[in-house]
Amino acid sequence: MASSSSTARATRSSPIRARGRPILRNEPALTLSGLNAFYGDSHILHDVSFELPQGRVLALLGRNGAGKTTCMSAIAGLLPSRTGRIAISGRDISSLSPEAICQAGVALVPQGRRIFKSLSVEENLAVARCTKPASDRISWTTEGIYDLFPRLRERRGHLAGLLSGGEQQMLAIGRALMTAPRVLLMDEPTEGLAPQIVAEVGSIVRRLREIGLSVILVEQHMAFALQLADHVVVISTGRIVERATAAEIASDMNRLEEHLGVH
Repeated sequence: MASSSSTARATRSSPIRARGRPILRNEPALTLSGLNAFYGDSHILHDVSFELPQGRVLALLGRNGAGKTTCMSAIAGLLPSRTGRIAISGRDISSLSPEAICQAGVALVPQGRRIFKSLSVEENLAVARCTKPASDRISWTTEGIYDLFPRLRERRGHLAGLLSGGEQQMLAIGRALMTAPRVLLMDEPTEGLAPQIVAEVGSIVRRLREIGLSVILVEQHMAFALQLADHVVVISTGRIVERATAAEIASDMNRLEEHLGVH
């Protein structure tokens, strides 16, 4: 069994085996315009608008219950009760089903992982594979995922439900990548993970950005998020209250303190 440190070193040094590269167009990778979302009669998101530039990481920050996960679910099409416009590289996906949104290039790494526990690691990856991605999308194979996460290669025949929490998070990320996304939505990817695994997840996000993937990161660990993000959007009670670059926020943390209670 490989140690955590040796696995982390392998993750940082292994080349990424994936075909294709996103074509960086002038339009944003993702655009939200006047997004409203509802749970029954409850109005959760109020005219949410922001853009995710191509090949960048955007941190979506906010207190618990602010609407972050609702926003991710709305983008992925999991909330049928929504209004406004959602576009991927200029293409309106607002009215599409979750399956069609995934085919258009949006992949969600959900909070809580939600892997298929009764399937093996390899089966979890195989069922998510996009067989004919567009030429401007990165095509992943199981071996490419194993290059990113060597620990999964060691566990490829194991039932996913028997993996550790960190290994399950790696599998959830790998399964999302197998859909060949243009935009990767990561909802609390470090929740409940040991510090060494948190660092490994951070390394993976950096490498994905380097190859041109666009990422929205919802994260409670502010320092972790600001180290990875190019842009920051803060949401409070379902409304956008702050937009800035990560560098601007890092140089003036008072901008977060008002909305998040960060000291």
